[in-house]
Amino acid sequence: MNSFVLMATVIREPELRFTKENQTPVCEFLVEFPGMRDDSPKESLKVVGWGNLANTIKETYHPGDRLIIEGRLGMNMIERQEGFKEKRAELTASRISLVDSGNGINPGELSSPPEPEAMDLSNTDDIPF
Repeated sequence: MNSFVLMATVIREPELRFTKENQTPVCEFLVEFPGMRDDSPKESLKVVGWGNLANTIKETYHPGDRLIIEGRLGMNMIERQEGFKEKRAELTASRISLVDSGNGINPGELSSPPEPEAMDLSNTDDIPF
């Protein structure tokens, strides 16, 4: 099994649907990430989440959110209208973490860290080396 980790920005609102057989939730959305070189254009990739993760994706993530996505990378063969087949990569997500929301709120800023305690340095020895 392959494992793939990607930091990317959501560029299309997640779409939730359900399978016909057993009504399992499936959520798809599009992300983009920088190319390999500074002068390369941004790349995009379809991300798919299943089950409870699909519901979480739909409720939680929106365009502009920067995410770390962990999952399995696969290739799909797409039949084009022009008469040829094209391979497209798709990331099946197993875990997603929010790095930065599109509204500028960093998840780490939601709760403020505790204030550091002042140290009493009046009773310290000199280190002899």
